[in-house]
Formats: sequence, C-alpha cells, structure tokens
Amino acid sequence: MNVSVILGHPYDGSFNAAIAQTVVQTLEEDGHAVAFHDLHAEGFNPVIPPSELVSDVPADDLTALHQREIKEADGIVVVHPNWWGQPPAILKGWVDRVLREGVAYGFAEGDSGGGLPIGLLKARAVLVFNTSNTPEARELEAFGDPLQRLWRDCICDFCGVTTFDRVMFRVVADSTPADRRTWLEQARTMTRESFPSEWNSAARSD
Repeated sequence: MNVSVILGHPYDGSFNAAIAQTVVQTLEEDGHAVAFHDLHAEGFNPVIPPSELVSDVPADDLTALHQREIKEADGIVVVHPNWWGQPPAILKGWVDRVLREGVAYGFAEGDSGGGLPIGLLKARAVLVFNTSNTPEARELEAFGDPLQRLWRDCICDFCGVTTFDRVMFRVVADSTPADRRTWLEQARTMTRESFPSEWNSAARSD
C-alpha cells in the first residue's frame, strides 16, 4: 500500500527525525511503498501564494507532487513537535497548501463552501506522532489537548478519514536513552497496527 510520511521538524538530529526514520523503516520492512517528506530538508514553502489561494492550482512542482501523493495515499503518518499547542509553521503551511479543496475535500454541486464538506482522501488510516516537553497532567489541566482536536476532527474527519490514532511522547527534554528506545519501539508497534502488512496481500488480490 502507498503510505505518505510527513516530518515537520527543522533539526535532522531530533527525536522527531528518529521517529520518522523508524516509521519509514517499519513500513518498508512490511512491504509498503513509502513516500517520505522531510519538509525542512526539501525546502517546502509553507506560505500560500495569493494566486494559489484563488485558483487551487499549485504554484510550484513540489506542492503539486505532495497533492498527487496525498490523493493516492492509502495511509498517512505525520510526525511533529507540539509548539504552542500547534504544529510548527512549516507543517501548518503544508496543510494549507496540500489539503486543498478538490484534493482532500469538496462540496456538493451548488454548494459554494458554506455547507458540509465531502472528504476526498482515500487513506484508510492516519497516524500522528507528537513530542512535548510539558508533563501530561499540567498540559491537560492548563491547555487541554488541542492537537487531538486539530488532527482528528478539524483535519482527518473533515477530509474523510475516520480511522485515526495519535500518541504524544513526553517529556523529551528529560528523557533517557532507554526512554527513547521504548518510545521508538512503541512507534514501530503503532505503525504496524495502523498499517498491517495484510493490506498488501488484500491489494494484490483486488
């Protein structure tokens, strides 16, 4: 199956990068075709140009590639840190520019955009990995869990993907090598649960 893996972190030595590497390796070991994008490494421009906003036509080849891949993805994995209860700006810009009307969602004929959206993504599951340096009890008490609402309800459900899972690894700043090994093993397990190798056999028999 085709799985898109999107990494939104500026440092290639980060724990987020290690998560993404583990996810890609696991998917490839299980026979999935992986489209991996380190947004910073490839220079993805998160700022949507005015012409693109009004035309829905990608202004550059890289954005067009992302749109084609996400439309064909059978699964999606997103990896990013929790910054101010949000994804980093480069990943927010990726959402703005890639998950566009006509790509990820649409509206019924005659609906100019004020009605209920129709999800267009064919992905069977979305898996999100986050990292944080805030203890869970304080974060939930002070802020709730805005990333859960954002990814599950505002993005995935809006775009037609109802199978969703997410985990927050914390506190990364105080973690030990053993902690990080345990988290990477958890990432490997969750990846296999969300995108079982049996999907490939089912696809070949269709």
